[in-house]
Amino acid sequence: MKDTAPTEWRDTLRKRTIITAALLGVWIAGIEARLIVLQVVERPRLAALATRQQMRTMDAAPKRGDILDRRGRVLATSVEADSIYAVPSDIEDPKAVVDALCKAFADCTAKERESLGDKLGKNRPFAYVRRKVSPDALKRVEALNLEGIGSFKEDRRFYPNKELAAHLLGYVGIDNQGLNGLEFTYDAQIRGKAGTVLVQTDARRRAFARFERPPTIGSTVELTIDEFLQHIAERELHAGVIENRAAGGTAIIMNPHSGEILALANEPTFNPNVFRESDEIARRNRAVQDLYEPGSTFKVVTVSAALEDKIMTPDTIIDTNPGRIQVAPGRVVTENENHNYGVIPLSQVIVRSSNVGAIKIGFRIGADRLSRFVGLYGFGRPVSRDFPGENPGIVWRPEKLNDGGLASVSMGYQVGVTPLQIVAAVSSVANGGEYVEPRVIRAVYRDNRRFVVPPHVERRIVSRETAAEMTAIMEGVVAEEHGTAPKAQISGFTVAGKTGTASKLVNGHYSHSDYNASFVGFVPSRDPAVAIVVVIDSPHGPNRFFGGTVSAPVFKRIAEATLRYLGVGQTINPVPPVLIAHHDESQDRATKVPSASTSDSTESRTVSLVSDGPGAMPDLHGLSAREALHRMLKLGLAVRVEGTGFVVSQDPPAGASLEYISSGHVTLARTPSGHQDQARQ
Repeated sequence: MKDTAPTEWRDTLRKRTIITAALLGVWIAGIEARLIVLQVVERPRLAALATRQQMRTMDAAPKRGDILDRRGRVLATSVEADSIYAVPSDIEDPKAVVDALCKAFADCTAKERESLGDKLGKNRPFAYVRRKVSPDALKRVEALNLEGIGSFKEDRRFYPNKELAAHLLGYVGIDNQGLNGLEFTYDAQIRGKAGTVLVQTDARRRAFARFERPPTIGSTVELTIDEFLQHIAERELHAGVIENRAAGGTAIIMNPHSGEILALANEPTFNPNVFRESDEIARRNRAVQDLYEPGSTFKVVTVSAALEDKIMTPDTIIDTNPGRIQVAPGRVVTENENHNYGVIPLSQVIVRSSNVGAIKIGFRIGADRLSRFVGLYGFGRPVSRDFPGENPGIVWRPEKLNDGGLASVSMGYQVGVTPLQIVAAVSSVANGGEYVEPRVIRAVYRDNRRFVVPPHVERRIVSRETAAEMTAIMEGVVAEEHGTAPKAQISGFTVAGKTGTASKLVNGHYSHSDYNASFVGFVPSRDPAVAIVVVIDSPHGPNRFFGGTVSAPVFKRIAEATLRYLGVGQTINPVPPVLIAHHDESQDRATKVPSASTSDSTESRTVSLVSDGPGAMPDLHGLSAREALHRMLKLGLAVRVEGTGFVVSQDPPAGASLEYISSGHVTLARTPSGHQDQARQ
């Protein structure tokens, strides 16, 4: 038997070597295959994942531009606020953290608690806990020293005057996007452009490099609104609504020459800082969104159409007997409270607010002509580009205006208008017959430059002669014995205006208890500084429901304060103007008393109070009070002075056109300042 023992170990070694080599080959092949998968097949996905982990890109929110009144006072600005965030992947017990946070906030709702639990329970790198919290809430959260909870700064919109001009300014959302009002209309300009922050981190997510493209600050917008006049309008409107136990109201102050809206007030109102706490009715801008039937204020359109097309004159006789008129089968229109004004001239149709007279005028001018003037006065279309949500109103198409509709439109029924449309229409009469677009944007500041928004005259509605005739007629509404608005009289001034009292349409029928009481007018009537409309919704107070007893007193109080503030002189028995003479300093230093002949030959520089025409406002900075007054009076401007010393600020700013400006304001200080940038005056 052959001995095989000496060779067995070789066979065993060979087998083991083969097995080991095979396993090693399989292992190497697996590694190679995995490398191919990672480096070839999965490369794009893994590269993107690495980039996300190592390079974090975040948006840097831009700062919104400020909103200023016409004198540079801040109406809306952005301030820093603290927001609390969480890193859910670092939180071990989400429920305990939610309980601690809600205890610190003290006002968590069940919905918010549930939402926080969902956010913190997910394995995410970031989640908001609560944004833009109060400093006290932040301190309470920081005192907890919770793992995975932090805070950072971001901008929060702030309205320092709270309710002031709330409907006009609007408000912004949690991400500083405009949601309503001018904040929404001009959001693209005010918001600015977001920046970018690129942060590079290591494997432990520690930042070691940061690259930043800073955000662009938004444009600052200067409004035509005057903060003081806005306060006056809101104060008096609120008092009028309370006194008359009304549902709400609107008041607008407008410069009839330039279309600048100096104040726009609505009641009820809200605080845009906490707009979510108010209801939709309070946030609604009645001045441009709510339609109402204007009633007798619309008779201005009817009568001016008859005068402009020479169909009638102010002295044309109209028979209103017996105080009622049948306008359609089964429909009879009567005078207010069944009056019978008898035979009256056309002017008295406005003064006494005769419905029968207005209807007869409407029948004389016809549907086509009346419809044309309704369109010319801006009804049935938006009138201002600054209010994209403006209601265009409701008017008849000429071909569908039958006798009943013509009668109704002639006296201000069956048409839907906004208070802004009414004050813009009457401003056309006040300025001599031109329709000027209403506006609330005065200038925009961008790239350290001030871009002025000029007035825009859209069209001529009536001639200057017709406007003058209408002004004289509307003066009688306030001044004459039989006028409907004696409560709009202002001591020392002539006032032109028109009352309106219209039943509200409730469930398809005209109400006998709910009315819209309105008054629109301008003052001083022959050289208007302002046009004002006041509309009171559903008054149920001691003054009943008439425009002359409800809205006219509110108009008077607003107008009186406005005229004082603007420095407008009286037109009835005016106070003689003070003339400031400039004397030669060499004459003042002379010890010799000049003779009469010498005095006569010396040139006397007396300031003329009559301007030679519109020009540009000079730069008054650094001048004394006497020198500033001298220059402004020479331009025909009424001057209001604050402080003592030298001029440090002025309004209008240097270089501004004086074509539509009748008054100015200068501020003095003890230390004269050098020339300053006028862009923010």
